This record gives sequence, C-alpha cells and structure tokens, in this order.
Amino acid sequence: MSPPPLLVLGWGNPSRGDDALGPLCIEHLRALGLSAQRVEYLEDFQLQIEHALDLVGRERVLLVDASLNCAAPFEVTQPQPAHDANQMSHALAPAALLQVYLELCHAPPPPCTLLAIRGERFELGESPSAAALSNLAAAVQWARTWLNT
Repeated sequence: MSPPPLLVLGWGNPSRGDDALGPLCIEHLRALGLSAQRVEYLEDFQLQIEHALDLVGRERVLLVDASLNCAAPFEVTQPQPAHDANQMSHALAPAALLQVYLELCHAPPPPCTLLAIRGERFELGESPSAAALSNLAAAVQWARTWLNT
C-alpha cells in the first residue's frame, strides 16, 4: 500500500515556548479534516535520519519548523539536498535530510517546501508567545492553500 501523496512533517519541542510551532501547525492542519487518503501528518522533536524514509513515495512534502532567523510571520523556501557536518547526528537540517534521502534511495527526493514560522521565545517551560501564535495563524492559512493545490 502506498503512502498518501502529501506529507506534512513538523518538528519542535512543545516544552520550549515558540519551538512548539511545528507541532502546533500540524495540530491545526489536522483539525481541518482533510482526507487521510491524501495527507499524512507527522510530528517529532527534531528531524532525524529515519525521517528520510517518510519521504518515500510522496508527491510533495511540507516541512514545518519554528525559526528565530526568518522574517515574521513566516518564510517559505525550497530546500535542496546538501551535506551537513552534523548529518550523522540525531538532529538534521532539512537540506541534510534530503541528502540522506538522495544517498539512501539513489534518486532525488520529492519536491519539498520548508515553512519556517517566526518564533521569539524558546526557553524551557515557556508557553508560545502571542506573536508566535499570530505568526502560526498566518502560516496555517498558507499551509492550507499548499495542501489544496
């Protein structure tokens, strides 16, 4: 059985304030009730080598993470496979994940889009900030359009 054509993979630590934006985005998108036959949602604390296997058989992939470095409310980029000095560690950058896929599958990864949502506070025990939640709302609307195209 082949996987749903669309994958939305969000990561972050819900115990670290705005770092929760990736999982929160997944939660909001799941609530939209899009067909499980068309979309699969995955969330984790960080990108890992094993996530390369989650890309197999997909038409498109949306990667969702919080960022201190992007402009508010969010930025959308198209990561390309690239080696990373930390590629064999437990946590990967999106480009390194795509490189792992390339090396593992001996084929280009499916088209991937990175949705980086602007966050401000990432301290342990913090709740997501009001600004981050506002950015999240805008990002969810963008992601909804991505899912429906």
